[in-house]
Amino acid sequence: EIFKMAAVFRNFRVTKLCTNAILARSVVPRVTCAAFLHNKRCTRSPLEQNHGLVSFISKTHQVTSVRHYSKPPLTISMVRERVILVLKLYDKINPEKLTVDSHFINDLGLDSLDHVEVVMQMEDEFGFEIPDEDAERLMKPADIVQYVCDKEDVYDE
Repeated sequence: EIFKMAAVFRNFRVTKLCTNAILARSVVPRVTCAAFLHNKRCTRSPLEQNHGLVSFISKTHQVTSVRHYSKPPLTISMVRERVILVLKLYDKINPEKLTVDSHFINDLGLDSLDHVEVVMQMEDEFGFEIPDEDAERLMKPADIVQYVCDKEDVYDE
């Protein structure tokens, strides 16, 4: 019985110490900050109060404003350049033979597996998935450019 009581008392004491530490870390800084701001406000004129508060906050809490924008608008020429660049970097395509109207299988000598890899590279480049039914129709870089422009609503140069 005595040992159980001692264990309960010890657990209570540890819990109390932890609670006090948490309160000291969270509540006390807020209270002291509020008191500091209150004293600053009470000792100044109304015009100085707002300026003092703003300068105090700006000195102690450096807040940076970040504006998040969407990706820049695409043009047909940008899409065409990106498609050609991805294809030039593909190791099984000869960059000298590559044009926008080159057929992947007939002109560039790719097989069906290479064609699938090219489509996957385009998915990675433009950030959306191309369904298999659509991928089967993309046999030229011009087809890919047209498909991407349709998906991304790019109509103007």
